[in-house]
Amino acid sequence: MSCRFTAEWQREVLVNNNKQKSKKNNKNNNTNKNKKRSGLWWKLLLIPVFIGIAVMVYLDVIIRSTFDENKWAVPSTVYARPLEIYEGAALTVRDLKTELGLLGYKFVSTPTKPGQANIRGNQVRIYTPGFQFSDDLEPPRNILLTLQDGLVSSLNTDDGAGLLRLEPVVIGGIYPAHNEDRLLVQLSEVPESLQGMLVAVEDDSFYEHFGISVRGIARALVANIKQGGISQGASTLTQQLIKNYYLTSEQTLSRKAQEALMAILLELHSSKSDILEGYINEIYLGQDGPRAIHGFGLASQYYFKTPLADLPLDKQALLVALVRGASYYNPWRNPERALKRRDLVLDIAVREGRLDSALAAEAKAKPLGMGERTASSTKRFPAYLDLVRRQLQRDYKVEDLSENGLSIFTHFDPLVQNSAESSLTKAIAKHKRNGLSTKLDGAVVITRPNTGAVIAVVGGANARYAGFNRAIDAKRQVGSLIKPAVYLTALEQPKKYNLASVISDDEYNLSLPNGDIWSPKNYDKKDHGEVLLYKSLANSYNQSTARLGNELGLDKVVKTINRLGVDQRIPELPAITLGAVDMTPLTVAQMYQTLSADGFYTPLLAISAVVEPSGNVLKSYPLAVDKRFDAGSVYMLRHAMQAVTHEGSGRALEWLLPDFEVAGKTGTTNDLRDSWFAGFSGDMMAVVWMGRDDNKSTGLTGSSGALRVWADILRQRSELPIQNLPPQNITVGWVDRDTGQGSQGSCLNSIPMPFINGDEPEIELRCNQGVKRVIEWFRDLVE
Repeated sequence: MSCRFTAEWQREVLVNNNKQKSKKNNKNNNTNKNKKRSGLWWKLLLIPVFIGIAVMVYLDVIIRSTFDENKWAVPSTVYARPLEIYEGAALTVRDLKTELGLLGYKFVSTPTKPGQANIRGNQVRIYTPGFQFSDDLEPPRNILLTLQDGLVSSLNTDDGAGLLRLEPVVIGGIYPAHNEDRLLVQLSEVPESLQGMLVAVEDDSFYEHFGISVRGIARALVANIKQGGISQGASTLTQQLIKNYYLTSEQTLSRKAQEALMAILLELHSSKSDILEGYINEIYLGQDGPRAIHGFGLASQYYFKTPLADLPLDKQALLVALVRGASYYNPWRNPERALKRRDLVLDIAVREGRLDSALAAEAKAKPLGMGERTASSTKRFPAYLDLVRRQLQRDYKVEDLSENGLSIFTHFDPLVQNSAESSLTKAIAKHKRNGLSTKLDGAVVITRPNTGAVIAVVGGANARYAGFNRAIDAKRQVGSLIKPAVYLTALEQPKKYNLASVISDDEYNLSLPNGDIWSPKNYDKKDHGEVLLYKSLANSYNQSTARLGNELGLDKVVKTINRLGVDQRIPELPAITLGAVDMTPLTVAQMYQTLSADGFYTPLLAISAVVEPSGNVLKSYPLAVDKRFDAGSVYMLRHAMQAVTHEGSGRALEWLLPDFEVAGKTGTTNDLRDSWFAGFSGDMMAVVWMGRDDNKSTGLTGSSGALRVWADILRQRSELPIQNLPPQNITVGWVDRDTGQGSQGSCLNSIPMPFINGDEPEIELRCNQGVKRVIEWFRDLVE
């Protein structure tokens, strides 16, 4: 019994112990679970803290790395050539006024500040602002010059300079992808009155808060509750700068929180002066075509053509007014609205104690004073700017050009450009009035023969349209413009060909490899029999040229075309001798450039130098010359091209440019689709094309279309006739104008002709002209 009791007692004790262990285990488990839960919560709480810290660090890095240095992508500025002024320089009052107008000069009764000028009769007084060129600093000067008969007859400057350069005209910029443009200014250059008005209107507690304004938030909150919606913002200047520089205008709480956080961080790292200066350079203040006007520095130039430091109070107030909405308060489109806002800015500045009430009243009494809105700088000369951009892209990355504030100096001449645009536009308008197609268009390229400098480019009838650039991109058949290359190939064989060589202009039939017969015809549908070589070119005969070119060898003709500067593949087909090859006006200009430069190839250049903001010249584009042809051969060709303008297809120049020697060639393609003229004087080479984009007939030949435009441009702008001085290996002989036989100068039908030394013809025709004339005189008297 006792044993059984003992066993039961032991079992009971064991059960109790197990229960107690179980309870203890349960308790421990619960404790562990609680501890785990507690740790999890802490971890969950720490995650956003860590994220918040990471975000702050990230934003802090962004602000420190971007705001302190390289705040803005500054576009490159492209400049024209400077206008040089010295006694004897060719310059008219009209041209000088145009140049000063493009430079933004103000015409006043007495110039007292840089950027002002006065024109009285033929006397011009100018106060120049000075300019840092790539090679030298041109100081500010007071100038008085007299213009007489198209020349500078006298020049007086306050420093005695006998030669000076006006600052170059800005012809455009190369902007970042978002097209922001700005003219950076330092706070010391910003009038204190403008700073005061800006702070008064946009953030009156700017100098007290730490990035966000609690007072402003409370005030906006009350106002918004009263209005039942968002009627008032609470953004400080710092927040606005953060939003404009880093963020978007999205109205979300997360964006506002980020804006506030970044504003605080910016205030931690930057002084109030730096922040205000940043705001003044960042704020959007207008739109100039595709170009966005940012910052007060550029806005002052854009709206008033005046440096910000010289801006009067009323105009400062107008710029501050634009901060609230550059489009809404645009003074050109909405002058009354802009005026009211300007006056409100002045009132607020007085109320906030940042402007004297008397000065404000005086400013309010003034009208807006907005001048005529000039053409957008991006629309001024888009075709030339296009050429500059393409040439720059050979040497620079796009971001280097659009963000580093480079100064790009070019050979562009705005006066020549204006004449080229005007001549082309007038001619097209006239042809349209006379019944030709309204789709008639054109292009012009003008260079300097001695340097290859491109001084003007017109891309179409609408020269302000920045679209299809026909001067660079329109590949058209060149027609007879190619013929000088054929004749130059012949003249490079002086033992076989000279200008007096007799060639056949009879019907020409050439069997092609496919069995077809190629039979080119002359423009007048006539055969001219045997003609002198120079006359064949002068009259642009097709049959004799085709025969000559194919006899010379198409490979040799193509090689000559390439040596002249045409860097494109040209198929060796018989028809290329008559210009059945497509080229752009710019390519033709390169080809004729070599002819205008006596056979020296010079790459066409729009750019002269690229300069960093520091003034360091990043790259110069010096003259590059490559002699590609014998001087004697080119001289003889140029002689024949002068004959084009006297007795050939371009003889209209005899009366269009009287007593002014030029050389050139007409070009007309099948069905009158293209009208070309290319030629040169002593100081200008120009190519003009007229045609239609749909390649249909224009109704114009080279002579009736492009030649007229070409002549009008040279009549206005060329000052030096062609100087075709014979090289040492040239001798001049006399030949009969019909047979090419060696003759004497006394013979009636003889003409002088240049030959390579030793290749002149033997004299076969001798004339006793004196006796003959006496006999004829007696015969006429008797009869």
